Amino acid sequence: MFPAEVRTTMKQSLALHRLGRSPVEITRLGLGSAPLGGLFTPVSDADAEATIARAWALGIRYFDTAPLYGFGIAEHRLGAFLRNQPRDSFVLSTKVGRLLRRPAGGDPPDDDAYKGTPPERPVFDFSYDGVMRSVDESLGRLGLDRVDILFVHDPDHHHDEAIDGAFRALDRLRSDGTVQAIGAGMNQHAMLTRFASEAPCDCFLLAGRYTLLDQSALSGLTALCLRRGIGLVLGGVYNSGILAAPRAGATFDYKKADRALVARARHLDSLCRRHGTALKAAAIRFSLTHPAVSGILLGARSAREIEENVAMAKLDVPAALWLDIRREGLIDPAAPLP
Repeated sequence: MFPAEVRTTMKQSLALHRLGRSPVEITRLGLGSAPLGGLFTPVSDADAEATIARAWALGIRYFDTAPLYGFGIAEHRLGAFLRNQPRDSFVLSTKVGRLLRRPAGGDPPDDDAYKGTPPERPVFDFSYDGVMRSVDESLGRLGLDRVDILFVHDPDHHHDEAIDGAFRALDRLRSDGTVQAIGAGMNQHAMLTRFASEAPCDCFLLAGRYTLLDQSALSGLTALCLRRGIGLVLGGVYNSGILAAPRAGATFDYKKADRALVARARHLDSLCRRHGTALKAAAIRFSLTHPAVSGILLGARSAREIEENVAMAKLDVPAALWLDIRREGLIDPAAPLP
């Protein structure tokens, strides 16, 4: 995707990897922007700008966002930085399926997930016209004339509307060259597996279902993506926190993890320490190893966090660790190992 003259100026960027059979190439590490939208904790404009700038300096050239993230804040913040960079020097994905609208009748209720948000709230709309409006509104918030990848976002209870409306719209946008790749982004793999057969998808974004703790997508989705040349991007490789800090009260899939999961995460952490490495490093390396995976998204709310994530991706993970993890039955025996 990147022109030759752009590639020669990208010596500091991370390695590029093609997204399935699409023309898009992404860096293996991408920046996920949900934390920059104030997920669970508010983030200042200055901290968001510093985070994005540090990710860029570290070589990240793939950035993912969505109207949901901070109800438009994440798109605004990413766009403020990216529109000052050469447009062909990065890849950007956003999502459709939610329009941001101010509720009628006064102030909106507080949101449990995103902090410091504007008064608009997301409203599901997977119709053809709704998707077209969503794209136009995202471009307005980003201050850009195009994005590279569009994902249908969380259509868990809207399968038919996504097939009849959203994917028709995305297929048209891809056909006329407005975007380069289309797909769906979800926290579950079953519906993505259906979309692989029912919709004209180039790629998927799967959060939390192919990780060191959860390989539930292994037997179905990952194998199907590999066979059909559908690019796979993974989010949530720390399973929303438990693989970053495996302790009582840790979160898994955005909820408090049960004791069995905490115990397994602690066991993994203990093995990593015994082999002189870090659990975060092992989590990143494991998720990147499957041949269907084009890249992963790492969320961060500060320059320090993205620095740590990139450092973890480069940390040595001994081969003996994987043998111990498999020997002790901590991962699916069919999962490919580094």
